[in-house]
Amino acid sequence: MDQEIRQVLAEHGRLAVDVSSLDENTDLFAAGMTSHASVNVMLALEDAFDIEFAESMLKKSTFESIASIRAGVLEMTDA
Repeated sequence: MDQEIRQVLAEHGRLAVDVSSLDENTDLFAAGMTSHASVNVMLALEDAFDIEFAESMLKKSTFESIASIRAGVLEMTDA
């Protein structure tokens, strides 16, 4: 799962650093992801994992790190 998340971030996150160099708790916004890019990441994650994020999850904290994204994806795949 983390590899798929990293792939989505590499393709859509517009990060200033290589995704493979990031720790799972690195702040993605501090690494260069904009709010616009986070929307693209969210849409790509929904496609990759065949989920739809709940409205309550559409906030910056859900997409601020690989670990928080994983938790959100797991929550939606369990739903």
